[in-house]
Amino acid sequence: MPNLYHSAKNIYRSKVNFKEVLKTAVAGRKLIRVIAYSIKTEGGEEQAFFEALTKIGIEVKVKDLQIFPGGMKKGDWDVGLAVDAIELGEKLDAVVLVTGDGDFAPLVEYLQIKSGCQVEIIAFGRSASNHLKEIADDFIDLGQGLKKYLIT
Repeated sequence: MPNLYHSAKNIYRSKVNFKEVLKTAVAGRKLIRVIAYSIKTEGGEEQAFFEALTKIGIEVKVKDLQIFPGGMKKGDWDVGLAVDAIELGEKLDAVVLVTGDGDFAPLVEYLQIKSGCQVEIIAFGRSASNHLKEIADDFIDLGQGLKKYLIT
């Protein structure tokens, strides 16, 4: 979710309408589980955002921001998301990843081949990996529906 949030903020100077993104991801199918992966910042100002996601039915998994000696900061969920997707993918017909991060290409391929899942990607096309778009079973470009997916 943070990647989508930052893409909308930096490219379109807007906020994401996550409720509409969720509707598009479900696409009339039976929703099993929705998980958002995020990092808790030092100030904690994202709490209202987490509550808003929870209110629309999104489970939020949060990690603390890691601060290393020297001041470097790091926070990501790539491995946690991949483990959850692999565990859940064995039980599902489709997995929808809301990310444009090309680092997830091996996960997409694994889910398609090993789990037999259809893997769909939802992201802003302008900031999404071309390789990820190519290997996904379906790619939904949020940039093609800005009025629907952005809150201005």
